Amino acid sequence: MSATPQKNRATRRVLAAAAGLATVGALVAAMPAGAQERGHGKDHGPHTPARTVDVQLLSFNDLHGNLEPPAGSAGTVSETQADGTVKAVPAGGVEYLASSLRTARKGHPYSITAAGGDMVGASPLLSGLFHDEPTIEALNKIDLDVTSVGNHEFDEGATELARLQNGGCHPVEGCYEQGKKFKGADFPYLAANVTDEKTGKPILKPYTVWKKNGVKVGFIGVTLEGTPNIVTANGVKGLKFHDEIETVNKYAKELDRQGVKSIVALIHEGGAPASTSYNYDCDSPGAGDGISGPITDIAKGISPKVDALVTGHTHQAYVCTVPDPAGNPRLVTSASSFGKLYTDTTLTYDRRTNDIVRTAVKAPTASKRHGHPHHPAPANPVSVNHVVSRDQAPATDMTALIARWNTLAAPIANRPQGFISADINGRGSTAPEKPLGNLIADAQLEGLAPADKGGAVVAFMNPGGIRADLVYKTTGSEGDGVVTYGESFTVQPFTNMMNVVNLTGAQLVTALQQQVSGANEASPKILQVSKGLTYTLDMTKTGAARVVTDTIKLNGAAIDPAKSYRVAMNEFLAGGGDGFAALGAGTDKLVGASDLDLFNAYLAAHSTAAAPLAPPATDRITVIQ
Repeated sequence: MSATPQKNRATRRVLAAAAGLATVGALVAAMPAGAQERGHGKDHGPHTPARTVDVQLLSFNDLHGNLEPPAGSAGTVSETQADGTVKAVPAGGVEYLASSLRTARKGHPYSITAAGGDMVGASPLLSGLFHDEPTIEALNKIDLDVTSVGNHEFDEGATELARLQNGGCHPVEGCYEQGKKFKGADFPYLAANVTDEKTGKPILKPYTVWKKNGVKVGFIGVTLEGTPNIVTANGVKGLKFHDEIETVNKYAKELDRQGVKSIVALIHEGGAPASTSYNYDCDSPGAGDGISGPITDIAKGISPKVDALVTGHTHQAYVCTVPDPAGNPRLVTSASSFGKLYTDTTLTYDRRTNDIVRTAVKAPTASKRHGHPHHPAPANPVSVNHVVSRDQAPATDMTALIARWNTLAAPIANRPQGFISADINGRGSTAPEKPLGNLIADAQLEGLAPADKGGAVVAFMNPGGIRADLVYKTTGSEGDGVVTYGESFTVQPFTNMMNVVNLTGAQLVTALQQQVSGANEASPKILQVSKGLTYTLDMTKTGAARVVTDTIKLNGAAIDPAKSYRVAMNEFLAGGGDGFAALGAGTDKLVGASDLDLFNAYLAAHSTAAAPLAPPATDRITVIQ
């Protein structure tokens, strides 16, 4: 990190403290000790320190620039009640995340706040319109100490990521506020497994060490090795992504040689717990029994030198034990997404060994949660996920930050685009075929079907590109059922350019098979398809056989393997993203309008206040379970 952000951080911390917005610990952070020496709170005084000290680790992941509380089902977490029923609890929004973290830190002189990547990217308009500067500003105010990069930090490429870290106004759009230069992140972004193809060196810091009164905790940050498969080619140009286990183990050795024995890995890769409830016990009946996915193998391979794993990417909530290679229990956590949860972990630090005492990782009982500080602490480390509840007082500095940026965004954000008669679920739908997916694919087909626009006969949309639901209830002053530009942008924030290409019928069939085979077999990625394409998916089978090929029809006619079809899709899919190599093999490419422009044009053409658009039927893909 250059000297400038250091100086900026110091200045801002002192000003914030003077305004009564920061703890004494923030002043400690502002002292010239350097970027790596940060701590919250006061020490215990002149007495001889105890042999062990409790270090509080607060963590979250996958914020995706959600400064305002996410709307609809995207803004709730599932909570299993005592009677076994599941309740949807409204959660999230940085006004409440800031309040939650600040409340949690009280009474904890050694407190660290860390994140597991995807802080920015695929962001709602309030942040995305300004290239996520508002989110970095919010994270600075929240006192984030460190984060790993995630795949979405690369959406706009390594140069833009470096700008978010180091500051400076946008190279094309300049400074957004007169007389104000963007100062960058005053916390380190860690990218241990992302190197420059030419130099072989990490593009950002691989690790950082948090220090306070002799207590040292090292953090290593990595993103998933498969990032190039899920980010546009331009975003990862000139970069190499390395194996997560090998990278973490390499830097754990390096930290160990430096005398840093307490190490936390921040890994932007995750798993899927057996239940979507945030309070599900994934260690029942045995350690880690209730979680699957890439993180389980990664956790089993990471050196015992690492004491805990903060993870992300899958937007799931879990606090699990996965034994390390030595067979000892080790914590693996994830806090859902969009700032709806945070994880509170107690790491017991042994001053004699400089290491974390790892005896048990079970979450504490309800009596140990905040507000009950007098109960004896259970064996450490302990960890629990907490809801970022919206019934607490919002942080006033975050309210002001949101209002300031909203004023700048309002002329664009509040522009009506169309009208809907009910919620049209996208991100909030767990079904393979989503109503909003159908709507988006139909919009793409309609916009690119004219001969001079590409002559498309079918359109495909990747499910991961649908970032929200279209919500009927008003989110501001626009009124119920009105879809604003801000809302449509939140659904499709990447502004991908559309492509129309030639694919053979055989390639089309292969693409459909790639949804459920190869890299996508364990976790299928079901393409959203435009009207006219129908087929059956038999999930009782395995691999490519799950696609019942003789049921695939376009406008009632079987697909001819030898015939050429004009296919519309966004540039990410046209580049073979998400494991769809067959879609990347298209020829005679025509570049059309952006996905967002086509979506908004479709809303305008097909809805009025008197005749709003209804959620489309989901009858294109027949699923056999």
